[in-house]
Amino acid sequence: MPRIRASRSRRISKPDKADNVVEIAIVGAGIIGIATAYYLSVKHGRASVLLIDSRAPMSYTSAQSGDNFRNWWPHPTMTAFTNDSIDLMQSLAVETRNRFNMTDRGYVLATRRADIGELTAAVGSRIDVDVFSDPGLIGRKFPALSDDIRHVVHVKRGGDFSGQQLGQYMLEQFREAGGKRLSGDVTDIRNDKAYAIKIDCEDGIRIVEADVVINAAGPFIKRIGEMLGVDLPVINIYQQKIAFDDKLAAIPRDMPFSIDLDEKELAWTDEERALLAEDPECRWLTQMMPAGTHCRPEGGERGTWVKLGWAYNQRHSEPQHDLENETARDPQFPEIVMRGAAALLPSLTPYIQTPPARFAHYGGYYTMTTENWPLIGPMGPTNAYIAGAMSGFGSMSACAAGNLCAAWVCGRELPDYATLLSLKRRDDATLMAELEKATNKGLL
Repeated sequence: MPRIRASRSRRISKPDKADNVVEIAIVGAGIIGIATAYYLSVKHGRASVLLIDSRAPMSYTSAQSGDNFRNWWPHPTMTAFTNDSIDLMQSLAVETRNRFNMTDRGYVLATRRADIGELTAAVGSRIDVDVFSDPGLIGRKFPALSDDIRHVVHVKRGGDFSGQQLGQYMLEQFREAGGKRLSGDVTDIRNDKAYAIKIDCEDGIRIVEADVVINAAGPFIKRIGEMLGVDLPVINIYQQKIAFDDKLAAIPRDMPFSIDLDEKELAWTDEERALLAEDPECRWLTQMMPAGTHCRPEGGERGTWVKLGWAYNQRHSEPQHDLENETARDPQFPEIVMRGAAALLPSLTPYIQTPPARFAHYGGYYTMTTENWPLIGPMGPTNAYIAGAMSGFGSMSACAAGNLCAAWVCGRELPDYATLLSLKRRDDATLMAELEKATNKGLL
């Protein structure tokens, strides 16, 4: 994603005019920006496309992706959108001989609640699932799950993949089709007859003129929107993950991406609970925690690493240029997520007292609307578009998002959900009221 910083006095570089005037400029070289560039250049034959970012491609939020995919959503619009993205990913997997290691083990949604009618009613017939409610069958099919799990919904259309490899392939194809990249910070955008994009590059300030500008700046889409006079309805929330070397072989290598759907209290000893309750800053750890702890093996059947996540943070953040400096980053998170995950996967319990020797603690921003739907399509000013606000589902949705944004730009046929995923849905008061009051917004 592009770093946005205050403009300072620097010389104006004067590149060749042919490199200084483009048809389409895309701000942001995360996987969404790359997918948009790919479909514009490869599918629609647009050769004059420039991808702008101060960082290496996919080195910011895209690098923190869980790299999972699913068509499980509480609303049919999002199911249709992600189904299209999975279709496109599967086509690319065939085309590349599965270069990005796309699997199809599905998602496991596990719960201890007695009644799952509300859950299965929300899924309806739109999503291919198996529901398991027999304890013996659950134990045989999903042996790592806790014995107190009463129901499992196995979402068939889901799995994992390498977002970095997928993005790298699309970037290569974009370059072969004539697309170009420019490294620099976008500091200003002016709109006259064409868009004048001011870019702070290592060798000086550069002004690029573009007929079309696409805001794919990830956590910075709001700032880019402000440069164009648009107040985008998005927030950023920093969410953390860990990955660790599972030396105890606690997690089966063929286990699907598994999610605990239940709220929970963490399993502290009485002494630990009393000490935490006395500390105002730690008391929240003794209270009911939200649902959504999730786990999956990483690196295939021969790998040894495991990923854990839990998107329980609700504090809004201004995106930092260096993710390591994010104040929401909690050094206690590895222990918290391990305790939460052990409630679903008891074999992880030994790691609570003796943490893994090798692990990575990382995080990235969930850039989202309040309804947790993306923003793809016209942004307001003529020939300005957006592709963003995909909190926690950017990598899995990148193909559909890039394809949809490219269709908007090129005036091609749009899917039925196109307007609903654009800023235009904000004009539909009935729809917005329905989405904002929903208790399940598909956030994982």
